[in-house]
Amino acid sequence: MGCKSAMKTGLLCSQWGVLVVLLSLWLPQSFSQQTTSPPPQQKNKLKFRLAGYPRKHNEGRIEVFYNEEWGTICDDDFSTENAHVLCRHLGFISATGWTHSAKYGKGTGKIWLDNVQCRGSEKSITDCKSQGWGNSDCTHDEDAGVVCKDERLPGFVESNVIEQVEENRVEEMRLRPVVSSAKKRMPITEGIVEVKYKDSWAQICDDGWTPKNSHVICGMFGFPQERKANKNFYKLFAERQQNIYRLHSVACTGNEVHLAVCPLQFYEANATRACEGGMPAVVSCVPGPQFSLGNGQKKKTKSTFRVRLKGGAKIGEGRVEVLKDNEWGTVCDDRWNLLSASVVCRELGFGSAKEALTGARMGQGMGPVHMNEVQCSGQEKSIWNCPYKNVTSEDCQHVEDASVKCNTPYMGYKNSVRIVGGRTTYEGRVEFKKGSKWGIICSEGWTTKEAMVVCRQLGLGYSLHAITETWYWDGSNVTEMVMSGVKCTGNEMSLSYCQHHGSNINCKKTGTRFAAGVICSETASDLILNAPLVQQTVYIEDRPLHMLYCAAEENCLSSSAAKANWPYGHRRLLRFSSQIHNIGRADFRPKAGRHSWLWHECHGHYHSMDIFTHYDILTLNGSKVAEGHKASFCLEDVECQEGIAKRYECANFGEQGITVGCWDLYRHDIDCQWIDITDIKPGNYIFQVVINPNFEVAESDFTNNAMKCNCKYDGHRIWFHNCHIGDAFSEEAEKRFEQYPGQNNKIS
Repeated sequence: MGCKSAMKTGLLCSQWGVLVVLLSLWLPQSFSQQTTSPPPQQKNKLKFRLAGYPRKHNEGRIEVFYNEEWGTICDDDFSTENAHVLCRHLGFISATGWTHSAKYGKGTGKIWLDNVQCRGSEKSITDCKSQGWGNSDCTHDEDAGVVCKDERLPGFVESNVIEQVEENRVEEMRLRPVVSSAKKRMPITEGIVEVKYKDSWAQICDDGWTPKNSHVICGMFGFPQERKANKNFYKLFAERQQNIYRLHSVACTGNEVHLAVCPLQFYEANATRACEGGMPAVVSCVPGPQFSLGNGQKKKTKSTFRVRLKGGAKIGEGRVEVLKDNEWGTVCDDRWNLLSASVVCRELGFGSAKEALTGARMGQGMGPVHMNEVQCSGQEKSIWNCPYKNVTSEDCQHVEDASVKCNTPYMGYKNSVRIVGGRTTYEGRVEFKKGSKWGIICSEGWTTKEAMVVCRQLGLGYSLHAITETWYWDGSNVTEMVMSGVKCTGNEMSLSYCQHHGSNINCKKTGTRFAAGVICSETASDLILNAPLVQQTVYIEDRPLHMLYCAAEENCLSSSAAKANWPYGHRRLLRFSSQIHNIGRADFRPKAGRHSWLWHECHGHYHSMDIFTHYDILTLNGSKVAEGHKASFCLEDVECQEGIAKRYECANFGEQGITVGCWDLYRHDIDCQWIDITDIKPGNYIFQVVINPNFEVAESDFTNNAMKCNCKYDGHRIWFHNCHIGDAFSEEAEKRFEQYPGQNNKIS
């Protein structure tokens, strides 16, 4: 044990240790332990990164970029307080732990800091005490690591640059096509592999190049598979070019998420006769189905995937859900890493994984958790081929749902649309590029769906609001209208793939004041109905008319009620409870401000949304035979998950909404929580509830807003079966549901 290691246990090393202590009492304070403050010219050049392998995105060996060089931090005197400060540098809110003895592998280069001692509240590692920059008696066997809490600091913007896992000498890469027509076609799937070197681009020698290397490269650029390239064609081209070779002897296993992780060698700057007898490495990739169509419209084809992504703002990211026994469920994040995440990404037609996210970062799912401790090797074609454990309710909850961010091909979508004039980069008037000129878009029919496409196309998340008057965002000189009649499904990757009037502009209000605009947000709410509760609470009540005056005033009865002999007689009501959860990443807030809320005397509170939910009874062929006229709702937090505080309540003109992790409950016994079925004949039906039916408020996922049940009514009693969220079943199970003949229930 060395002197420094002995000091950790409170011991002094021989007489020299005593002398050091005495000298520290005599010498000026400036000669005792230093802070880590670098010279003024270095402060703005400090960078931090997580490295090592294998690891999750929020953990790893901590590396510091100082004095134009990356280095590590020694684990001597390391503490959770140090980790807190470093995790904040990395964009996380805090640390959950730290590691010693090079758990994530040994780093290279300098060991910049040693004996770091932070209080935990410092804004920068430069404010903590240490031995000073570059003063260390450690080896890389003592490199420190951190484990950060998987939650970003508010306002933190994640980099779009491919994450560096090991050495930062391979910073930027590209595929360079050599045919002019290929340069214009997106995505670029084939070309010479080049790495950024100083201010230009350098090539990789293909000596010993294997398909496994190509597999890694394709994954980095968003492609699931590689294919054989026509090397002879490129060899002719390369012979006419002056090549600058930077790398050689690349030996990937095929599982790596970045070329920098692979064993490789660099040519020395003064190397002569580099890559003798070889040529630049060429890679050809196979695009996934969504990108090989060339239209970005997500054309509906029969899906055979047993895995999907939900709740992501961008293409290629989301909560991982898998199909088991015809029901979709989530994956628990225990042991979730980049290898398993990459198998999911490639299975879905994307590249390798940029991040393997834990802690329900893309929102919590509903229903079962199907998998735990997934341990893929990286070679598997499907996550179902990976070893995993079945889950019990004690093992995992939905707060542990795993998610991914996949590498996706560059499509150039941002080049054809922009937003201008806003207070931030997330809002403004939408301008579209048609040919070589920019123009505005007619706002007639402009809804959340269209705005969603714009925000996705620009990589700005979700649409918080679709704006139809933008006079206060007159941020450019563009006045010509170039697009009208825009109608999107909401799933398109580019606005140009939505329906529109083409070159025949048809807009009643053509002034810039009525141009379309958007407000985007990185997060959004996601409402979902508790389907089992509906099935458990349904019943029929024959309610006297004299008790329904308030309900009639709010249009909660069918149209035939107006012809009834008031106050005599009754109406037959189908009653049930609705429990509406917000499983998204932002609170659900009504679109209208307080000034436009309506006071309802009957119910004694303000209603913030005119239409929040539709209740319908449909025939088996989809015709509507009855509907609930629930004109408006009051939104509040009735209950929340453990550790989450209620924020919204209806009483006393309170703020309305549903907090993330909370739910609003409309009990079966309150007014208008029903469908008037007085006029319905006995038979088999489908009962349907749709939340936020007009897409008034942005959500991360609208496909789970509907809930359906099979319904059998014999004229006296009613039975509900197979209640489920609209996207909870497989396509096969959904077809069986639609053809369901009903139960043979008899009155005893």
